[in-house]
Amino acid sequence: MSKVGNAHYEPVSAFPVKSFFVSMLTRDIKLEDAILDLLDNCVDGILRSEGRSKGSKPFEGFRADIALKKDCFSITDNCGGIPWNLHGYAFRMGRPDDRPKDTPGGVGVYGIGMKRAIFKIGKHCLISTQNGNDRYEVEISPRWIDEEDDWNIPVRAAKKAMKQDGTEIVIGDLYPNIAARFSIDGKTFMDDLEQMIAGHYAFIIEKGLTVRLNGHVVKAQPTQLVFTKGPPKQGAPRISPYFFKTKADGVEVFLAVGFTRPLPSEDEITKEQEATRYSSLGAGWTIVCNDRAVLYCDRTELTGWGEATVPRYHTQFIAISGIVEFRADDPAKLPTTTTKRGIDASSRLYLQIKNKMRDGMKMFTDYTYKWKGREEESKRQIGEGDRLSLSQLKAASTSLQFRNAKKSDPPGQLYRPELPFPKKLESHMRRIAFVRKAEEVAKVARHVFDDGEGNPSKVGEKCFELILREARR
Repeated sequence: MSKVGNAHYEPVSAFPVKSFFVSMLTRDIKLEDAILDLLDNCVDGILRSEGRSKGSKPFEGFRADIALKKDCFSITDNCGGIPWNLHGYAFRMGRPDDRPKDTPGGVGVYGIGMKRAIFKIGKHCLISTQNGNDRYEVEISPRWIDEEDDWNIPVRAAKKAMKQDGTEIVIGDLYPNIAARFSIDGKTFMDDLEQMIAGHYAFIIEKGLTVRLNGHVVKAQPTQLVFTKGPPKQGAPRISPYFFKTKADGVEVFLAVGFTRPLPSEDEITKEQEATRYSSLGAGWTIVCNDRAVLYCDRTELTGWGEATVPRYHTQFIAISGIVEFRADDPAKLPTTTTKRGIDASSRLYLQIKNKMRDGMKMFTDYTYKWKGREEESKRQIGEGDRLSLSQLKAASTSLQFRNAKKSDPPGQLYRPELPFPKKLESHMRRIAFVRKAEEVAKVARHVFDDGEGNPSKVGEKCFELILREARR
């Protein structure tokens, strides 16, 4: 304490107010992302486990069971548990400098994921974990949250042993808005959460992890791109993705962009019965960091759409998809946000890679423009290829002739496919294309063919022939 004049000055405490800290910590994260954060902890447990398999299925035999009820949330896994030497760090708010070095392959950087997820869902939580001979429980109660001066979380020996090393997190005293999501909006929320897990965890599920949501096994929905194997037929170009790969500052990057399915015609997009098949689901960019998809099928400027010479996303581009994989032993070098479900748009590495994303994307938007109105021929070309997942694309790309892109930033290896383009129309020929409402097309089809289900292109041709016949009289 110091004295200035007649006043006595004491240091001002900057110790955080717990209730404010907890409230602000959870304000900017969605409930779905909070649950995925808890899944990330399961994967981190597997990475620490010595029971991992080798080869393409290193997560085989590991599982995570998520249960949503109107008054309770739980996630139970057999992914190795939290070792006792990490317990003092696992439950800290943030990552102290003396923390043991993380196992390579994780995505956690800030040390807030599990705590933030718990505080997002409810006021009372019991965490039970087992790792070898270490079996203990950690309890976060409403009283602890309300007690401003006590930041120590009680730890005690577990009452019973688990069948396998792992962790169980049970959260009760749910916040009213969370309970409503689990009950009143239960079916919608479950469907949305399952879709997120299927996409964001597709690469980890493919590697063997089993994820159950209320007892239902979630099936992976990985991005797959068309790759035509073998040499070109009679010298004609074939459909293949654009590839770029590099390693910069300890981060390995693999990029692929191409077609995930045949191009639909405008008629197919607008026909009501094709609405599901030709939806935008699956289009856009998926960004993967250490096997977790931090962005899934993004179609905004964040991934290059509508920037430079790349057009804004439109339904005519629903067949175009891209994948970028970032892999690093040190997760701090990955271009992710604190939620681990977003990209740090200011990351220098990401901005460099984004240039390649736009370059590759432009090739396939140009292809789409040039084959507009000739989708049947384009479908044949794309249909000749196989749809390959990320791991399959990486293996298949080794057969291609990459060129060294030494002058690019960052330097790396690049493969630009030679895509087939249509021959120009003869000078005396013209193409006609237009769009009308489905019910109007059906009405005209009934008039000219006595069939309301007539192919719109054929309807247009028939109408032109009828008018041309009249014009020639």
